[in-house]
Amino acid sequence: MNRTTNQLIVLFLFLVFWVPQKSFGQETAISNDNLFETFKKDQESQSRLNFFFGEPNRYRENSAYDWLDQINLYLQQANKQKDSTVILDYLLMQSQVYHDLGDYYRSIAISKDLHKEIDELDLYRKALLLDLMDLNYGKLEFYAEQIDVRKEKRVLGLTENISFYDIYANLGFYQKAREDYFLEEKKKVDETDYYEQSIFYNNVGDFLRLDKSPTAISQYNKAGAFIDLFLNEVTETRSARQLTEANLLKGIIEGNIGKSLVQQGEYKLALERLEKSISIIDEFNAGKFSSDLVENNLAIAECYLQTGNFKKATDYLSSDFTPVKPENIIKKNQLYANYYDKTGDYQNSIAYLKRNNRISDSLKTKESQLRRQQLETIVGEDKNNDRFMIEQQRLEMERQRSDMIALDEQNDTTFILLVLTLLALAGLVYAYLRSIKNQRLIAEQKHIIENSLVEKDSLLKEIHHRVKNNLQMVSSLLSLQTKNTRSKAAIEALEEGKSRVKAMALIHQKLYQNEDLSVIEMQGYIESLINSVQSVYKKGGHNINITVDAEGVELDIDRAIPFGLILNELVSNSFKYAFPTDDENGKIYIHLRKIGIKEGFFEYTDNGVGLPDDSEERTNSSMGIRLMNRLANQLQTKLNVDNNAEGVRFWFNFS
Repeated sequence: MNRTTNQLIVLFLFLVFWVPQKSFGQETAISNDNLFETFKKDQESQSRLNFFFGEPNRYRENSAYDWLDQINLYLQQANKQKDSTVILDYLLMQSQVYHDLGDYYRSIAISKDLHKEIDELDLYRKALLLDLMDLNYGKLEFYAEQIDVRKEKRVLGLTENISFYDIYANLGFYQKAREDYFLEEKKKVDETDYYEQSIFYNNVGDFLRLDKSPTAISQYNKAGAFIDLFLNEVTETRSARQLTEANLLKGIIEGNIGKSLVQQGEYKLALERLEKSISIIDEFNAGKFSSDLVENNLAIAECYLQTGNFKKATDYLSSDFTPVKPENIIKKNQLYANYYDKTGDYQNSIAYLKRNNRISDSLKTKESQLRRQQLETIVGEDKNNDRFMIEQQRLEMERQRSDMIALDEQNDTTFILLVLTLLALAGLVYAYLRSIKNQRLIAEQKHIIENSLVEKDSLLKEIHHRVKNNLQMVSSLLSLQTKNTRSKAAIEALEEGKSRVKAMALIHQKLYQNEDLSVIEMQGYIESLINSVQSVYKKGGHNINITVDAEGVELDIDRAIPFGLILNELVSNSFKYAFPTDDENGKIYIHLRKIGIKEGFFEYTDNGVGLPDDSEERTNSSMGIRLMNRLANQLQTKLNVDNNAEGVRFWFNFS
């Protein structure tokens, strides 16, 4: 099967079996710092600019108006100092805040003034400015100006091609928009990037929903599945920005599914999706104007009107949101007219219908000519862009033809060289025949070397066997010393030493029993080590359930010995101290896995009584803990401890 087929299978299994384990994914990784206060602590406009545009959820604690007041204060100071670079930075931020508030006219006015100084900006600031102008012109439906901005971005190398699908969608040509979007964007989507996949299918769903197609929900479901995969991919570390943007996209997708359900008359199902969407967008798009929030509130009001809950409907219609798009204003008036019609207040119903008629008449008189002009402009630019792409393709074909001519010349040269090579080969045949005798000698030497290697492997196994026997002898000596010692502390120390010696002896035993002398299979080693420890400490009648999860993990001797000694200490401590009451519910869990080629992760937990309150004070005096820390240093890692009410947990990463 190819990689695409495998990914489809994974996606299908995810859709069938996945159960959400966290609301909105990995939210815990998002910083809890006050973003506004962090912004004010920066002293340079450059760092403030980077922080401002790098935090999509910047209005989480403080409103956009607080940010605007602070930016205006910095702008006044910069004007007094007449620092043009700093002034440009704060004007960029000021324009972005007005855009976030939905004041697109003021935002584009500032951006246009900044554009006069664009030659003074570096590429990063040029990209910020042009992206902002692109968004504002799109919101204001100034498509000719939007296309000029996109041309400029192409000249600067910020984009390879000019796209028109979003403009076609804004003009109501949804099928054309969807076709262009597929042609331009599908080939750019990385199939291994779940976030990109989610954006792609959400946009396809938008074009279908706006075109009143019932198949929109299937595309939104794909988008939702991919964003859930992105948020729950535990092997990847996500930044706060990535998590904020991903969760916001999840909220938008939920709202889009809800609006599609409203189109199909599934009002009760739609309510759950829409309310969840509003909750997520409020959290991860705090302080910004959002047309998605406006549309979701209107859709919820429609659901309640259709299901007869007029109070809820008016609550949402009168909530604090102001439609900006004419279609949303008309939608709100229509819902009010429906509400008054259903409640018998026909006078108010007629009043709202008249408002819509006035808006529609005004739009028709202005929009008809403007729409035709805009469409002519877009079609013309689309053709120009096609001509540009054809010219690019022509140049590419000319380059390929030149390459083919060069290749033909190279082939001619290669043919001449081949003839010369054949002549040389004839001479080499004679030399080859003479080398056969030498090859026979080499084969004999190889056979001798292989026999020598087999003999060395046998000797190495014998060495490991003898080391293991010597360590067992040391263990026996410690046992004899234990019988001749009366001091309880000395006996315990000797027993601990004996256990550690056995742990090392077990390593050498596993090595000489393996075919491969370079590595040790850890699942069997850990089980054998536990059996060894149990034979010493199970005298008290412990009924402990031990789970080992290390299947398929192999370590070399340099890492296996310190690891085995650490595990010996941990298991011994659990047997001695963790379960003083012989609780039959005692559990130990040992987990070892490889993360990369060399990297690994180890975790040890028990549900015993945990470490004592003064465990940190005992660290310097406990030989076991000091030994484990030194052994962890040998593994070039740090032993981590988590002592909670349900036992104790040790873990570390190693390389």
